[in-house]
Amino acid sequence: MSILNGKNILLGISGGIAAYKTASLVRLFVKLGANVKVVMTPASKDFITPLTLSTLSKNPVYSSFTNEEDDNAVWTNHVDLGLWADLFVVAPATANTLSKMANGVCDNLLLAVYLSAKCPVYFAPAMDLDMYKHQTTLRSFKVLKSYGNVMIPATSGELASGLVGEGRMAEPEDIVTFIENDILEKLPLKGKKVLITAGPTYEAIDPVRFIGNHSSGKMGFEIAKASANLGAEVILISGPTHQKVSHNLINLIPVVSANDMYNEVHKHFQNVDIAILSAAVADFTPKEVASQKIKKKEATLLLELVKTKDILASLGAIKTNQFLVGFALETDNELENAKGKLKKKNLNLIVLNSLNDTGAGFKSDTNKVTFIDADETVTEYQLKSKAEVATDLLNKILEQINA
Repeated sequence: MSILNGKNILLGISGGIAAYKTASLVRLFVKLGANVKVVMTPASKDFITPLTLSTLSKNPVYSSFTNEEDDNAVWTNHVDLGLWADLFVVAPATANTLSKMANGVCDNLLLAVYLSAKCPVYFAPAMDLDMYKHQTTLRSFKVLKSYGNVMIPATSGELASGLVGEGRMAEPEDIVTFIENDILEKLPLKGKKVLITAGPTYEAIDPVRFIGNHSSGKMGFEIAKASANLGAEVILISGPTHQKVSHNLINLIPVVSANDMYNEVHKHFQNVDIAILSAAVADFTPKEVASQKIKKKEATLLLELVKTKDILASLGAIKTNQFLVGFALETDNELENAKGKLKKKNLNLIVLNSLNDTGAGFKSDTNKVTFIDADETVTEYQLKSKAEVATDLLNKILEQINA
């Protein structure tokens, strides 16, 4: 999954021959899971039709403040468009449009949206060689970058004039890669490795039966996705679950038993910066596992259980610079038990949730949590979706790491 998945991308197209490439650019953004809207200058419609871009983006294309062909014209709110966008990409960005952007000229819808946008702005210049090298164009580049806009450099090649040189707009694939890499480089967990455990463990009784619990793995998978979206390289070790994840920064390692999870966690722990253990690991496992299916001969079945290895405590005992986070699911004396676990297992942070809270716990899409840090500072949150809880958790970790 691309870092652009789920992003709202506003594509601004100005009037240059390179506008024909924007059909491919829109398709690439959509294929990566982005929501795309297009704003065109009037001149750009000479090079590519709004119908083509509307069909590919599955959204209306905007090019004027009102629909000139409609007697009951409705005003296009440039402010709403600017606020909708997570990213504003101006491609192609002609010398004319760049000069207007740099100097605050606002004589078309694209420029009005640019002046209203609060999101990161990328611009991909496209013009002839002499125009690209002209002093005024170089000044536009410098001014726009000083405003925080990001330039996607033009490449060298054959130009519309027949000249060969710099000024050719970057290819759509290269524009997408440039934006993805730029976003990743600026993310707060870029360069960090995060280990996450999720789901239940299954402890075999015989080849058919097992002891397990009701954990769905949803919380751990949401934490993994949120971590990857912040730029982290994620190792997700999960017990049996129906949860799915597709992200190029997440390495999913499936396990079954508590012992499997223990071994995998210890294999990776020394090389990570953050470890978040949200899995519901079995506390006990059968002492003996039958090699054949146990026949139902008697009215009762006695199983001798032994304790599993405490994964969280074992990591707390060997951690060096890792930031270690544990989860505590409690039913009584919740705060006291969670604080005890925090200290006993040498954690940096513990996430407490209670089975007494409606909408929290296993299988639910929501959770209600309390964070307790190493200083025993308690931060309580209201019921939220597990995706929101994952975001809150990572924000808390970043706050602690950067303190």
